[in-house]
Amino acid sequence: MKKLFLILTVILLTVSCSQVLITGRKQLVLVSDAELLNMSLQSYKQFIDSVPLSKNVVQTNMVKKTGTKIAAAVEKYLKTNNLETEIANFQWEFNLVKDTTVNAFCMPGGKVVFYEGILPITKTEAGVAVVMGHEIAHAVAKHSKERLSQQLLLSYGASAADLLFSQKSEITRYGIQTLYGLGAQFGVILPYSRKQEYEADRLGLIFMAMAGYDPTEAVAFWERMSANDPESQLEFMSTHPTNANRIANMKEVLVEALGYYQK
Repeated sequence: MKKLFLILTVILLTVSCSQVLITGRKQLVLVSDAELLNMSLQSYKQFIDSVPLSKNVVQTNMVKKTGTKIAAAVEKYLKTNNLETEIANFQWEFNLVKDTTVNAFCMPGGKVVFYEGILPITKTEAGVAVVMGHEIAHAVAKHSKERLSQQLLLSYGASAADLLFSQKSEITRYGIQTLYGLGAQFGVILPYSRKQEYEADRLGLIFMAMAGYDPTEAVAFWERMSANDPESQLEFMSTHPTNANRIANMKEVLVEALGYYQK
């Protein structure tokens, strides 16, 4: 087992790290921006080609307007702080699709998609800004790049474990791989995902505030979201924080976000 840890340590020492803007959190980086953006654009095109865009002109314009305002505010902040290279290859695009799913996402590179199903919960442009800021934060903080790097590192670890125990019986090797997988899942992947969600919440509040949206609107939005989707899953087995924990965390970082609020 010591050999396994030694192998993983060597891997960790040879990879590069970056820092998330504003929060300063260090990230594991094993893939380049170019590689990720290429995959992202392909996936985005496949998705957009497979779903109908919304025919609601008013709602579509609101999504595009909100996204454009927040993206412009983020770009201005990055340029002011000599960080524009962080999104040098971004090509912003904001779409509303005809789907009742309560969801939204932002692909690496700035491709944002809202589902019609989330708009009854956002209710207003400020509510849209809460979700938009959060999704843009995921892209700007390069969370997808970090998640992919974690998956790659875990695959290296699993291969190393299999190599070290190659002389053991198939049953023993299967047991080791199963335990390794469970440890990786609950010890690394899920907690990191929740950490990224909290980070996107924090940055999202800051980004919407930079664009002139009141970040206190986020608490009301998540209270509506919580009422719409009562939770039954334990947080430690979920990739997202519970709504109650999310709201509590937002209240703690609101003071910071309000410092960026441009009325």
